[in-house]
Amino acid sequence: MVYVGKAKTLRSRLSNYFATDLHPRTMAMVEAASEVEWIVTESEVEALHLELNLIKEHRPRYNVRYRDDKSYPYLAITLGEEFPRARVMRGPKRKGVKYYGPFAHAYAIRDTLDLLLRTFPMRTCSQGVFDRCRRRSRPCLLFDIERCSGPCVGAVSPEEHRKIVEELCDFLDGNTKPVLKRLEEQMRAAASREEFEMATKYRDQLENVRKAIERQQMVSNENEEMDVIGFVEDDLEAAFQVFFVRRGRVTGRKGFIVDKIENLSTPELLARFIERLYAENEIPRQVLVPAEPDEQRLIEEWTSKQRGSRVTLRVPRRGEKRALLDTVTENAGQAFNRHRLKRSSDFAARSRQLKELQDAIGMPEAPLRIECYDISNTGPTEAVGSMVVFEDGLPKRSDYRRFAIKWNQGQDDFANMHEVISRRFARFKEEREAPTGSRYRFAYPPNLVVIDGGKGQLGRAVEAMEDLGIHDVTTVSLAKRMEEVFLPDRPDPIVIPRGSEALYLLQQIRDEAHRFALDYHRKRRGKAMTRSILDDVPGLGPARRKKLLKVFGSVKRMRETSLEELTAVTGVPASVAEAVYAVLHGETTSLQNGRA
Repeated sequence: MVYVGKAKTLRSRLSNYFATDLHPRTMAMVEAASEVEWIVTESEVEALHLELNLIKEHRPRYNVRYRDDKSYPYLAITLGEEFPRARVMRGPKRKGVKYYGPFAHAYAIRDTLDLLLRTFPMRTCSQGVFDRCRRRSRPCLLFDIERCSGPCVGAVSPEEHRKIVEELCDFLDGNTKPVLKRLEEQMRAAASREEFEMATKYRDQLENVRKAIERQQMVSNENEEMDVIGFVEDDLEAAFQVFFVRRGRVTGRKGFIVDKIENLSTPELLARFIERLYAENEIPRQVLVPAEPDEQRLIEEWTSKQRGSRVTLRVPRRGEKRALLDTVTENAGQAFNRHRLKRSSDFAARSRQLKELQDAIGMPEAPLRIECYDISNTGPTEAVGSMVVFEDGLPKRSDYRRFAIKWNQGQDDFANMHEVISRRFARFKEEREAPTGSRYRFAYPPNLVVIDGGKGQLGRAVEAMEDLGIHDVTTVSLAKRMEEVFLPDRPDPIVIPRGSEALYLLQQIRDEAHRFALDYHRKRRGKAMTRSILDDVPGLGPARRKKLLKVFGSVKRMRETSLEELTAVTGVPASVAEAVYAVLHGETTSLQNGRA
């Protein structure tokens, strides 16, 4: 199974996969598929539920992949045991266990639990320790320091111990007022009886409970129960953060990194994430999201059915909830940056990347300097090329170069790539043969050249180097469609495993070259589109042109006016006005490229 999807009309859904302008990943999925199977359901909600179950079971290659950006710890209460215990747990959730969190760090759970055990002295020991103390009829140290009520030696009955557990769960659920009221009443009652040691004990418990409450950030009124979802994305990945708010307090958060294997719009991506999130997590009454997800009505109906009561998805526009959503989104952005920089900032990881890449391509030595080239164009003019440089697995932006295509016209990526490579390595030969002691950036040869494209672009790049007598630089291309690596002397591509460090490095370099080329292309195209016939009028600078446009509004209105009216504009000399009139009423009266 390569992909799982749902559709109201199967014919319309399948016809989308036979269009001529498919996204590269979608085209790869279509080429990998050999047959189509379908299951008819009674409703859209059932279809959504079935889709999630099939994705969870088969983990299809071309469905978006979600993975926690770390294994978050939970505070777990094992209610299914005779004597429940509190402990830190990670991994899949188990039956008979109540979870609180997730927390960012395990020590945060232990610190909070240490405060609460002084008021709710429930069991925290392992089963082995509990059984040993029971056999010996001697409790452990936690009983002596009043952090456990001693169920192992019968100091409390199973019913009394479970009551302590239920009070702790009620407190962790956010119902804190009864506990505070009870402790305060007990403290005052003990003080009135002049039992000052007992009053001091209750005072300390009250202080510990208040400290535990302060650790939970208050973000809304006490009746609020909601999850807040924020995310950031690029073309390949996205990072999601979810804050869990219960009784107005942030009780935990969780982060996810998403591999965008499917070609999804932002609303579609958000919808898929919500579906996967609540297939395995508790569903609140309200979910705050930064944008309206795709099929919002269907998701609300499905989550309401799963929860057993109404669930709403809402985009806050202002106020405290908007501020909270912005905070969650900022956390997502920081998590995304940490994820992208984690491998590149680690020297051992970078060394591993370069070694894997060396072995995959069959290079005699690790590629310490890698150059990647890309072509960007959207029409017959303004085509550009880019060159980005990575040294020791990190970008070296001072060596980046841009190329405005000069030798070729039109959308010929092969010829454009030949030009860019020819110009770069002609400069390399020129600077390499310069006098000793001269310092030129192009004189340092790369160990590896990466071409963004398939075998066609690779062939023209190799041809350009051979024409210049360059034979000692390893050259490969990375095709976007299947992330295949082509070598000049091999008919078949090298398929590097998708999760490998080598492929990650190649993708990072390719994406940087694509970004750099696209930025340059946009700048050149923007300048070309704002060019006007007035640019060629002698003596008409920006200030005078601005005055004319302010008076007449447009070039069209200027063309319709008389020479006398043009000459009458303050600040525009008569000779310049005459030149403007001549250009506007001459043989070339149409705008060359766009409007002023």
